[in-house]
Amino acid sequence: MTRRDEAQLVLADGSIFEGEAIGAPAAGVTAGEVVFNTALSGYQEIITDPSYSGQIISFTYPHIGNYGVNADDFESRRAFCSGVIVRDLARRHSNWRAEHGLESMLIDQGVAGISGIDTRRLTRVIRDHGSMAAAFGTADEATLLAAARAQPTTDGIDLVAGVTCVEPYGVPSTGGTRRLVAYDFGIKRTILRHLSMIGDVEVVPASTPAAEVLARDPDGVFLSNGPGDPEPVGYAVQAISGLLGHVPIFGICLGHQLLSLAVGAETYKLPFGHHGGNHPVRHEATGGIEITSQNHNYAVTAEGVAGIEVTHRNLNDGVVEGLRVLGAPAFSVQYHPEAGPGPHDSRYLFAAFADLIDATARKTN
Repeated sequence: MTRRDEAQLVLADGSIFEGEAIGAPAAGVTAGEVVFNTALSGYQEIITDPSYSGQIISFTYPHIGNYGVNADDFESRRAFCSGVIVRDLARRHSNWRAEHGLESMLIDQGVAGISGIDTRRLTRVIRDHGSMAAAFGTADEATLLAAARAQPTTDGIDLVAGVTCVEPYGVPSTGGTRRLVAYDFGIKRTILRHLSMIGDVEVVPASTPAAEVLARDPDGVFLSNGPGDPEPVGYAVQAISGLLGHVPIFGICLGHQLLSLAVGAETYKLPFGHHGGNHPVRHEATGGIEITSQNHNYAVTAEGVAGIEVTHRNLNDGVVEGLRVLGAPAFSVQYHPEAGPGPHDSRYLFAAFADLIDATARKTN
């Protein structure tokens, strides 16, 4: 059995948790904003989701790493999260799809972690006091506390610039002849797989102006997920404003928030965010309930905003989970309908995007 170095996790409020160092060596200190994720599976997809840039992910499910990792389940070119916290890291993995163990992936990706943590207690602290900065590692308690208190929050920081692609690239269609442009604010590969089922996709950097997108003559534009506070990503809001009414638009997660800002809504930071694969959402038009995958720390205030209709609501806390722009072919959801690895209740939204594109084309022809 591998002998591990003793480590500590120290929150900015002074809370201390003892554990063992795992993953990539971190020179004694790893800092970031701690959030907890309630999903029972999908740890590889979660760790490689660019939306976690700047954050330390704490898994509430106690046993992590039991089925290993594989190349197909990476959601991006690399892991962007700051670190990982688990209760029990599996010593062995067992799954026919597994190519490596989770810890070897953490080492390869340069992600430090800490295991043996009482994640139930940690979750209660975050739930009661909100997301906060923390530091973990093999350094002494005073050093970790100082690092935690010096760590900035995600508020007011443009994290999208650090995760978006540098150059446009294409994803060929696996079904359908539509031409799509997808903004990469931190896009997940599972989203691209779903989009490719309805047409050819060209992925463009987050800072691409509306005029350059319209010059490509797309049938539809997709606004992707991404990390952090939407307010500093003003260049994307400006681009979306220039696209509205000219082309059908579908946004997910950060894309939903940016579309909301473009039509005059506001955003705010949630106390501890929504992170997990078990959030109930009501579809307002039908009353149907969807169990959804979510990963966001910010939400939209849509009450009293003219020109939009709220289409979905979170049943846990009433947060706006979807909206439709009145007078323009555009809609968005806060949650993740692609939901790698699940649940799959909301996959119909990709077909709804295809239908919106086709309906808009019929009106203009």
